[in-house]
Amino acid sequence: MQALLALSRAIDRINEVIGKSVGWLILVAILVSAVNATVRKVFNTSSNAWLELQWYLFGAAFLLAAAYTLKQNEHIRIDIVYGMFSRRVQHWIDLLGHILFLMPFVILMIVYFIPYLSQSYNSGEVSNNAGGLPLWPAKSLLLIGFSLLAIQGISEIIKKIAVMRGIIPDPTPFVSHHQAAEQEGEALAGEIRK
Repeated sequence: MQALLALSRAIDRINEVIGKSVGWLILVAILVSAVNATVRKVFNTSSNAWLELQWYLFGAAFLLAAAYTLKQNEHIRIDIVYGMFSRRVQHWIDLLGHILFLMPFVILMIVYFIPYLSQSYNSGEVSNNAGGLPLWPAKSLLLIGFSLLAIQGISEIIKKIAVMRGIIPDPTPFVSHHQAAEQEGEALAGEIRK
């Protein structure tokens, strides 16, 4: 189990670095958007490539941060129902959810994206828009994003089993949105008092 936990820590580190780094792509997308809008208004000219670059950057941030979101346990779930169960039942829900739903889905997506990307790259596919960008980089983001999500899913399964066996402490204890809001409010109140 220690070797699997070491693998899990390595996966977590990779997705942590990528997840925190791609946040900057949002800033780049905003800057590209601002420059594009300014050029369009001032010089009365525009390019579809700039608009598509914004979409690529936003897509990259979303797809490449999905694994980091899973690692941080920030994915969407119905906390009202989830929070009614004991922590042990919550662990089982998470484990079975990862094994039965997350992993089959991401594996299916990877299997379909490999030929999808390969065909796009080999044909030199470009956007239908005049002056548009090649499509294979955007399609590669799909494959990369789901691959990162798959390896993070493996890491989460390893950690969940280790937590359930008592080998490691729970890295992401459940906190309801109400509790999180209370904790944040208390932290802000503490900062104001300083």
